[in-house]
Amino acid sequence: MKKFIYTILLALLMAPNFIQAQENAGAVGSITSFPVVYKYDEKVTWYFDLSGTTFAETEDIYIWIWSPSEPDAGHWENSSDFAKLKYEGNKVWSFTLTPTVYFSKTPDEIAASAGFWLRLKNKNGSKQSDVANVAYTDFSSFYTANELIRAYPTKPTIDKGLSILFNSNLIPGFAGATSVHMHSGLNDWAILQEYQVWVPEVVEKTKLKDLGNGFYKMDLIPKTYFNAPDGFVMEKMNFLFVKDEWAATTPDQVLFAGEYIPPPPPVFGFFPLQISQKDFLGMSRKNNEPGVNKLIYTINAGSKVISGEFTGGTAEIKGFVNLVSELNGIPNLTEIHVLIKDNKDKTISDTTIPLKTLDK
Repeated sequence: MKKFIYTILLALLMAPNFIQAQENAGAVGSITSFPVVYKYDEKVTWYFDLSGTTFAETEDIYIWIWSPSEPDAGHWENSSDFAKLKYEGNKVWSFTLTPTVYFSKTPDEIAASAGFWLRLKNKNGSKQSDVANVAYTDFSSFYTANELIRAYPTKPTIDKGLSILFNSNLIPGFAGATSVHMHSGLNDWAILQEYQVWVPEVVEKTKLKDLGNGFYKMDLIPKTYFNAPDGFVMEKMNFLFVKDEWAATTPDQVLFAGEYIPPPPPVFGFFPLQISQKDFLGMSRKNNEPGVNKLIYTINAGSKVISGEFTGGTAEIKGFVNLVSELNGIPNLTEIHVLIKDNKDKTISDTTIPLKTLDK
């Protein structure tokens, strides 16, 4: 707790003194990594979902991180090229680093720090995200757990990262292995990725990372690794580990897949359901697609045109139009025409709304 409080105070103290004039882009969404689990001296890619922010897909985004150290110190108004993120599509950006190298810290020093605390920003710092934290999964307990394998996550999905740890010390015949490989398939071997010792590229693809002292790790994204066709439903992953050129093997292993839950469809609506020109017109859209963060409206009311926009995020974009003031002095209106588009120029609603006649 003390570490956490210290980090937040440090973030506030280190914020530029002109922060009040900056644009707040909003909160960073989900942050994931590949590999899913990694050592501090291992190369890793962090993925940032910015679909709920006002960052545009065409913007260059930079990382400003101050814990465990501040590699780009002194460059808030002109971020260094090494701090630039890569755009992956669908409002997701990535950043690849080896923590010990990037932060000039030992693994022990990083482990003793408050963690990875950061903001994402544009080049000159005039636009920034909320403070964010990249969570780290410590898997060191595996070394003493007496488990043959451990998977992160325990129930993988076809399009997300998977890390599998293997303790070869628990299988006779694996001592002195030059390399360990994975022979595997999906759905009871319906799709195969065999370990073929005579094919060099397959030998390399199926090779586990040696963590030392008989421990190994395999990192993969099932869809990519198995070249599964679009629409394929992964129910389970079957695999076994192989020493060298089939000198020894583990028993068959199975990981059951997690349920794929598609995102809920967007829901748009006006409220209240009945209005007059003396009311506020509300509109809301929930479950927005990645990258959709604005509702842009055009209202035709007789000879008057009212336009504007509301901002929000993936969860909801919501706002009100004050018809009381906008339509003041315009008599005998019976309807208004409302056109709603998102920030990608997709039409969300194109409708005519009748207006209740007020009693005189």
